[in-house]
Amino acid sequence: MNGAARGHLAMLLFSALVAGSFSLGGMVANDVAPAALNAIRFLIAGGVIGVAALATGGIPSGSFRAPWRYLVLGGLFAIYFVLMFEGLKTAHPVSTAAVFTLTPLMSAGFGWVLLRQITTRRMAVALAIGAIGALWVIFRADWAAFLRFEVGEGEFYYFWGCVAHAAYTPMVRKLNRGERPVVFTFGMLMAGLAVLTVFGWGDIRATNWTGLSPLVWGTVIYLAIFASASTFVLLQFAALELPSAKVMAYTYLVPTWVICWEFGLGHGAPSGFVLIGVALTIGALVLLLETDAS
Repeated sequence: MNGAARGHLAMLLFSALVAGSFSLGGMVANDVAPAALNAIRFLIAGGVIGVAALATGGIPSGSFRAPWRYLVLGGLFAIYFVLMFEGLKTAHPVSTAAVFTLTPLMSAGFGWVLLRQITTRRMAVALAIGAIGALWVIFRADWAAFLRFEVGEGEFYYFWGCVAHAAYTPMVRKLNRGERPVVFTFGMLMAGLAVLTVFGWGDIRATNWTGLSPLVWGTVIYLAIFASASTFVLLQFAALELPSAKVMAYTYLVPTWVICWEFGLGHGAPSGFVLIGVALTIGALVLLLETDAS
């Protein structure tokens, strides 16, 4: 399996893990301030990644040259996660996943500005097919629901978070100076924690940590280990192997995964007709895989 294929596999797993943060996050978004919740998740994730880095070759001192790079990346992800949970206070998980599907096009734009990456015609077709499939899933094959779509406050907040997320992907390739993904992720997490601590200190102090419910703590652990530590490494790895537009194309699978999560959590199941949209998103990914060989 070559590097590009491993990058695609990493993003497939990434999309499934990220989807869980929408469903679980939506269940606890109103129980704890976004800045406080994400500060503790960055702290836990940073500890996990730090141990992993030390156990797999260590953290060379040269990895922290030009520390401003980590502040840029950590700041972008801190913005993304805070605005995500601000959005989940009022928006449905599937609705926020709909907004998330805007990131591939924005990422392609940032990829051109920062790296002069070109989105080929074949890739553009794949992104378009994926977008159609994602919208089909998001609105559950209901054209009337699509026409009635109104952007609420939660979706508006989350959109700006997605802008930060879209910029992050090409920034990884631009700012990485040969550091291993796990080491680079550790630096980003520590910088993100610093940003969240400075700007969210009031919320952190005001949070009754011992009074949080088991659901909140379970969600924090999932977010820290699976939706943060694991996905950050997967995204870092994929961003070094694939163009930004291809990396972010996997966001088209997130609404489908969110629906699976919602069903698994007992929040209801979609109609069988929605599977057409699932087939379209899978077809778009197959087309993207074929572009590697063309």
